[in-house]
Amino acid sequence: MAMVETTSAERHLLVVDDDDRIRDLLKEYLTRAGFRVSAAPGGAAARKLMETLDFDLAVFDVMMPGEDGFSLTRWLRERKGAAGGTPILMLTARGLAEDRIEGLRLGADDYLAKPFEPEELLLRIEAILRRAQARPLAATTALVSLGRCRFDAERGELSCDGAAVRLTEAEIALLRRLARSPHEPVERMELAKETVDPSGRAIDVQVTRLRRKIEADPKAPRYLQTVRGIGYLLAPD
Repeated sequence: MAMVETTSAERHLLVVDDDDRIRDLLKEYLTRAGFRVSAAPGGAAARKLMETLDFDLAVFDVMMPGEDGFSLTRWLRERKGAAGGTPILMLTARGLAEDRIEGLRLGADDYLAKPFEPEELLLRIEAILRRAQARPLAATTALVSLGRCRFDAERGELSCDGAAVRLTEAEIALLRRLARSPHEPVERMELAKETVDPSGRAIDVQVTRLRRKIEADPKAPRYLQTVRGIGYLLAPD
């Protein structure tokens, strides 16, 4: 199979899949692509690795006996510190939209249905890691005031009442894009272009998650507003 040129040196990935053959193939392929790769056959082994090592990105299979990928994603997102914000790419044999949305709702950054080409997996991993390193285009939008919350677009960090709030890489990318055009609506489909679901549903899920983090009343948002028939806008102080 063809390899894609990468700049992945020293990036540490975690691959979690109960299928020995798939897990070994993915580890070999991603290692050949230049990544450092650790692998686990299930949730228990994955937790032990994540409690002792730092990873740049985790790849979780959804359909695993015992603890599935959804449960593992929920556990990781509830962890404190930088580890809780580790980017997650989910793999599954079930390509239903409901499953994709559930993964995103729990905090996954992307979703890839089996069977897939290893090259596509590699490209999606690289895209997530690029988003993790992205910087805003304008310095004037680096610090955004949202009532009790502050979003540092340069660092991709959100704090509310002085306490750090974890964001997924997809949520950081969305906030950065909206912060570049404060008080101006951004079309929903434009925001959806680089998501796992170009229909826009993934954006709706991310907006719902962000409102729970920044709004006093997520059902009556003050800062992350819906512009009916267009999309969303960010209305900082």
